[in-house]
Amino acid sequence: MSDIPHLGSLEYVAVREVWAHEAHVFTPWLLQNANHLGDALGMDLELTGAEHPVGNFSLDLIGHDLSTGERVIVENQLERTDHGHLGQLLTYAAGVEDVANIVWVAPTFQPEHRAALDWLNTRTGEGTRFFGVEVAAVRIATSPYAPLFRVVSQPNDWQKIVKNAAQSSQSISSRAGLYREFWEQFLDRLKAAHPTWSRGRAPQANYFEMTAGSAGLRWGVSFTNSPGVRSELYFGHSDGVENDRIYQRLARRAAEFETAFGGRLVWDPLPGKKACRVEAPQITGEVDDTERWPEFLDWMVDTQSRLRSALVSIGGVNWLVDASDDR
Repeated sequence: MSDIPHLGSLEYVAVREVWAHEAHVFTPWLLQNANHLGDALGMDLELTGAEHPVGNFSLDLIGHDLSTGERVIVENQLERTDHGHLGQLLTYAAGVEDVANIVWVAPTFQPEHRAALDWLNTRTGEGTRFFGVEVAAVRIATSPYAPLFRVVSQPNDWQKIVKNAAQSSQSISSRAGLYREFWEQFLDRLKAAHPTWSRGRAPQANYFEMTAGSAGLRWGVSFTNSPGVRSELYFGHSDGVENDRIYQRLARRAAEFETAFGGRLVWDPLPGKKACRVEAPQITGEVDDTERWPEFLDWMVDTQSRLRSALVSIGGVNWLVDASDDR
């Protein structure tokens, strides 16, 4: 009988006990922990800004799905849904250019508001989706609090997916088709070996990005114009000064980072641009060379794994973005 595990009981905690204030606590927390919401939505979600101006109003959060490039906006509240926030959601959806995914987060959805989102999903075009997501906080005994997101309203996307696939098959170039097929195989590798790396879908572009767990910081693999194959940590915050601060923080420990990686890295501050990158030395190759795809996939997964492990070994993402100990 000793083999029978002893399991604790999951306890729900009032959300206000965890996030005392919506604007000052919950929104900043979600900005830095978008992966929890992204997992529930099935997106590789990166949130890049809070209090985004929309006319005379301010949207809680804005970002995008890294795997598709689609824009995502989030309106959140820490009370049950109300008409006021539904109105705000529609105002922001109309006021943000090229928004594809509109997300409303609240602890409890009233039936009328869930029905409103369902109705909007049946009346909008293929490129617009509304999501209702309930947020809760849980713990087991005295463990740390954990967030729990549950989607309660989402598009019935089957017809939308079918239409998009039909349109895409007619317009995708042969090169874009190769990219999508390659990234599908890359995602298959991740599902088998590293399922937490991405919840994204295969793009038709030369690159694939994965959130690193902090706004603007991304893991990326791509085909370059050299031609070459790239694996990197990309500093893509909208604030160039912040990118440089984080990049320099890592660069000061370059020797330690490279030792943990197991080899030399290429440190590129990208002069004249907001972004910066640290990458493994590229290997030669291009997506047309389908016979070498297994080699490219092995190399991408291996270098990404080593880059991620190297960052963890010197403190991880939390250490890297920490501005309180900037030395």
